[in-house]
Amino acid sequence: MSIIKRIFGDANQKYLKKIQLSVEKINGLEKKFEILSSEELKNKTAEFKKRLKEEEALDDLLPESFAIVREAAKRTLGQRHYDVQLIGGVVLHQGKIAQMLTGEGKTLAATLPLYLNALEGKGCHLITVNDYLSRRDTVWMGQIYHQLGLSVGCLNHEQAFLYDPNYKKPDEEKEKIRDELGGFRVIEDFLRPCSRKDAYSADITYGTNHEFGFDYLRDNMVYSLSDRVQRDFNFAIIDEIDFILIDEARTPLIISAPDTESSKWYQEFASIIPKLEPDTDYRIDEKMRVATLTEKGVLKIEKILGMENIYVEKGIRYLHHLEQALRAQAINPADGKPLFAKDRDYIVKGGRIIIVDEFTGRLMPGRRWSQGLHQAIEAKEKVPIQPESITLATVS
Repeated sequence: MSIIKRIFGDANQKYLKKIQLSVEKINGLEKKFEILSSEELKNKTAEFKKRLKEEEALDDLLPESFAIVREAAKRTLGQRHYDVQLIGGVVLHQGKIAQMLTGEGKTLAATLPLYLNALEGKGCHLITVNDYLSRRDTVWMGQIYHQLGLSVGCLNHEQAFLYDPNYKKPDEEKEKIRDELGGFRVIEDFLRPCSRKDAYSADITYGTNHEFGFDYLRDNMVYSLSDRVQRDFNFAIIDEIDFILIDEARTPLIISAPDTESSKWYQEFASIIPKLEPDTDYRIDEKMRVATLTEKGVLKIEKILGMENIYVEKGIRYLHHLEQALRAQAINPADGKPLFAKDRDYIVKGGRIIIVDEFTGRLMPGRRWSQGLHQAIEAKEKVPIQPESITLATVS
């Protein structure tokens, strides 16, 4: 690799050298913007938006917008973006990954591309790993955006806020927070409660990956488009990208609900299955531990239920539950034993079905068979049937 680098050069070094030209332009504007009043600084945002409408591109505005953000940070936070943070800001604006070490100022670096991309008025997201960070950064960095005339929203679990420097939480609310959380005061002043729609309508919105993800799922389940809270997606910066897009992505976000209807079906099937004959009405695959209805079996069940065509009248889902109930009660004609036997595969204790580990013989409380099998065995043993969960929406 060292020989290749000597011949062709280091790709990262080439890229950073190219960005250095932008950094020099930003630094060259510092003296010019230092003499602007607060009002003139704020008016620059309106000027940038006007220039965007007049066919200028975001990249054309990058040096000036970054210099404006740096000046606002100096006046509000007493912090000045270093060159390494300017470089990080350019990298993020270009949709690339910036690796910045702890202490190099990731939070401050992100304000640069967020401001620039928010000028289009389409909204920008900053995705953090927890609620505390999203609140902290909204209050902390919100000072910069407010100085420049942009609004900032914050999403937390079951609550949303807008940054408002004039908002103070009532004393009684502070007392309540102190009593509930002790010394861990994590809800700050300057966060005015609002609707989630208002938080998404802000120019910049801070929140966690879970909040953005679950709001996306809920928006895809609404009956009316007016009930959606998110806008069309535009630009997002993800903090701790390896954690969120790799580690967290292994566990999908799921919205589920209890399926009470199927519980009634299992009770109904529990009385029907004993009327079926092995080999004639159903066949068993001992290795896979499944039972399948034969054509004669389907006809017999249709006759018991008083139906002409179970597929048309009840559908595939009903038949799936029926086959799980069959699996729970089916008898293997080879040895006359059930596929799932009491005191071998499970025990009944305290009105619950507890699975027995087939390898160790140990009880596994809390574990449940999936796809309705556990409910079918509960119906078979006449214990309370725990409702199944049905997935309504899911995304990684």
